[in-house]
Amino acid sequence: MNQTNETLTAIAGLRVGHAHDTEALTGCTVILCEAGAVGGVDQRGGAPGTRETDLLRPLHLVEQVHAIVLAGGSAFGLDAASGVMRYLAERGVGYETPAARVPIVAAAVLFDLGIGRADVRPDAEMGYQACLQATTAPVTQGRVGAGIGATAGKIAGMAYATRTGLGSASVTLQSGLTVGALAAVNPFGDVLDPATGQIVAGVQQPAPGGRPWGDTLALMQLIPSAAGEQSSGPQPPFADNTVIGVVATNARLTKEQVNKVAQMAQDGLARSIRPAHTMFDGDTIFALATGALAADVSLVGALAAEMFARAVVAGAQAREG
Repeated sequence: MNQTNETLTAIAGLRVGHAHDTEALTGCTVILCEAGAVGGVDQRGGAPGTRETDLLRPLHLVEQVHAIVLAGGSAFGLDAASGVMRYLAERGVGYETPAARVPIVAAAVLFDLGIGRADVRPDAEMGYQACLQATTAPVTQGRVGAGIGATAGKIAGMAYATRTGLGSASVTLQSGLTVGALAAVNPFGDVLDPATGQIVAGVQQPAPGGRPWGDTLALMQLIPSAAGEQSSGPQPPFADNTVIGVVATNARLTKEQVNKVAQMAQDGLARSIRPAHTMFDGDTIFALATGALAADVSLVGALAAEMFARAVVAGAQAREG
């Protein structure tokens, strides 16, 4: 029986691969588009770690990218992109220049150094291995790749955080238009299911009546410094965060339109993460368009927001994968 693919790889031309260290609890996920895809990006968190994001914005020369890398390891994890560059260069993939083809590889990282081993991070070899694992099969979700060390709800420290992971979702319309998303879910705040408004992953608390979750936004208001009051006591750790991901479509879009899709996809992040885009997050979403058919950019962007929210919830709920 053929399995219905409702993940990012439902879009023809995309392959996804994971590599990770199960002891160090860090890893990377690679989205390959070797034939090239028009790329864009929207970055809204206050503490980003990224590579080649300026190149993806309008007014810059290069239109297409050949891979996106999502990685743990904080800024150290950007090294994984070097391995992806090597993989693509060996296969003659890249932007044509008089001297050589240069693969265009954008990347974003999340902070997972506080959960496993801080001295082991995604590197060039891990990025290369993720490329070797890349496939068009439905994306493996949960504690894999860039999501293996992901957590949510860290306002009370890692002892009260919840393990999350990596999720993906996609939709295909009767017209053939497909829009998909993939998210590594590592927020400072809580993950909410927009369909119910209920927290599905976040800060844990002992609670009467079996209520498993606290509310990060409510707890923030009890912290003197966050509420604008003076405090001489210790402050909770506000590091170890960031949601990173990709939305993609088979639509034919310009670079400006692809960047608009990335911007609209952030609405999905805001629907499923509370609070979102804080100074302790580096929330970054890439967008890709493979150009197979014409479509309205507003529709693509609206679907991208829906799929990104679903991917975030899937990443939180697939944490036992």
